[in-house]
Amino acid sequence: MTKQEELRDRTKKFAVRIVKLFKALPKTDEARIFGKQLLRSGTSVGANYRAVCRARSHAEFVAKIGVVVEEADETVFWLELLIETEIITATKLGSLLEEANQLLAIMAVSQTTAKRNSPRFKK
Repeated sequence: MTKQEELRDRTKKFAVRIVKLFKALPKTDEARIFGKQLLRSGTSVGANYRAVCRARSHAEFVAKIGVVVEEADETVFWLELLIETEIITATKLGSLLEEANQLLAIMAVSQTTAKRNSPRFKK
């Protein structure tokens, strides 16, 4: 399995975990508001990564990987907010938050590398 295939699988599994978390959230207003934001950004990581894999040019790759970084970072934010507002305990979200941070780090490094290797910046 290639790195690209591994990340496609990993981001899809991450999205499934996000959906399951959303379903398990308390039925309070704040949990549902945060949850909907989390559901949108967390599932978007995988969907947008698939778009990255289909990029037709280097510039398109750089732009699309930037979207993935933004969505992953937003997902980390909502997970942290669920913990810090005590809607869900850190113990329950620990591994999911760790995975979100790892995906964010991977995508951010990819973005930085792609920008550095951009034909626009080469002399």
